[in-house]
Amino acid sequence: MHGVIVIHYCRYTAVIWNLIITRQKSPEKIDEMVAPYGSVFIVGCGTCATGCGTGGEEQVKAMAQRLGGRVLGWAVVESPCDARIVRRDLAAHKGELEVADAVLCMACGAGAQAIADHTEKLIIPALDTLFIGKTERVGRYFERCRACTDCALLETGGICPTVRCSKGLQNGPCGGQVNGKCEVGEYKNDCAWVLIFNSLKRQGRLEALKSYRPPKDRSAKARPQELASR
Repeated sequence: MHGVIVIHYCRYTAVIWNLIITRQKSPEKIDEMVAPYGSVFIVGCGTCATGCGTGGEEQVKAMAQRLGGRVLGWAVVESPCDARIVRRDLAAHKGELEVADAVLCMACGAGAQAIADHTEKLIIPALDTLFIGKTERVGRYFERCRACTDCALLETGGICPTVRCSKGLQNGPCGGQVNGKCEVGEYKNDCAWVLIFNSLKRQGRLEALKSYRPPKDRSAKARPQELASR
């Protein structure tokens, strides 16, 4: 029997399981940032911020209603971090964008910068970008990826020690776990390396624990990053 490889795509669908997790800034902070500008155009995100409930159509409409007359208009870009989609979805709002003093962006940091490149307008970020995470339910998210550039999930049973281990240990467990719980956080969180052990055991691959994983090469994460296909 041939093995099966399942490939998951993060894209705009009815159900999104992996998101860039964002948090809306406080109303007071948004009011403070918007105050110097007479008019704003609001741009939301149809992908991750919609999934998080921080910058989808519902939240954009609520923001427009709260800010009142200074809002010239709004749009929800399907995927703001894709410059092509930004151009497509904002084309119908060119006039409003040209006369607005600023753009209030309800998307992640990457989306906000893509919109800035498109409009050349002053960008007011309404959201804080937290992490790449897994959705358990709307309003409850767990960090699962730190974009470290050196993914070793095959060796660790599909569980990332860089994120899931409170100490970021690449080999474990350490001596601080008790009954599968981590000493960091008063033994409330699962020890990542116990989870890794159990996962590899289920897969019949415990021999993977014998491999030594050296410390992460942080130079591989030199900034700013880019990837250009040939």
